[in-house]
Amino acid sequence: MQTSNPESSSPRPVLLVVLIVVALVLTTVYFREGESGPLHQIRRAVMAASAPFERAGEFVTRPLRAVGSWTSGLGVSRSEVALLRRQNAELRTRNAELEEARQENERLRALVKFVEARNLKSVGARVIGRPSNSWEGIITIDRGTAEGVERGMPVIGDAGLLGQIVETTRHTARVRLITDQRSGVAALVQRSRVEGIVRGSIDRELTLDFVSREASVRAGDVVLTSGMGGVYPKGILIGEVTKVRRQPNTLSPVISIQPSAQLGELEEVIVLVGAAPSTDVGGGE
Repeated sequence: MQTSNPESSSPRPVLLVVLIVVALVLTTVYFREGESGPLHQIRRAVMAASAPFERAGEFVTRPLRAVGSWTSGLGVSRSEVALLRRQNAELRTRNAELEEARQENERLRALVKFVEARNLKSVGARVIGRPSNSWEGIITIDRGTAEGVERGMPVIGDAGLLGQIVETTRHTARVRLITDQRSGVAALVQRSRVEGIVRGSIDRELTLDFVSREASVRAGDVVLTSGMGGVYPKGILIGEVTKVRRQPNTLSPVISIQPSAQLGELEEVIVLVGAAPSTDVGGGE
């Protein structure tokens, strides 16, 4: 049985040499002949014949190339992602700082407006300490005797009365809030002019005490400082009556009051340094 030789089926080297020689000859003739030469004319004819196919191919592939160009822009390196995340975190931090400054500015404006409307001499302060236990309503502020703050001076917020200075150092002071069980404020009901004492309690509830059973007091009445005793200036908002309970065989009704100030969310306060300090800061006025 006769087997075929693999080498006999492969192109002969002579053919490859002939093709190379022909290509070199055509290239030489092409560059030596003029623009009107036969090879130039053949080239132009081939280009003219293939131009419609080139335009069709370009039209068909244009959307694909556009999508490829768009998707290539979506890829980012890890370093670029890390940079973007860092910049985003910085922007969030800056935005939070600006929002905090805006809110603080609004609170301070309200405090200044409140004091200016009453022509009171005052010192602004920040709250730096909250009540340390559940039965004592005392906060700490960052102003003391060096800033003119003295024991007995009243403290207010933008929404009304907060309390009274009970202890001072050179640069700090402690404020007993009106909800503290040892606090007492001479007050009056704005509508009926009924007077009494607003007292705190161990559960931080406010009541208006020492009011006659026949006195005209009802839910929704506004309660202000009366100015009696000389500790708190007259007319500072304390809160609003929420409930009046008249029980049998009692001389005074139980009058509950909702303080106007959010005492658990204090950040800035004002000390009325122009008010005359009282030596009795624990049992009311």
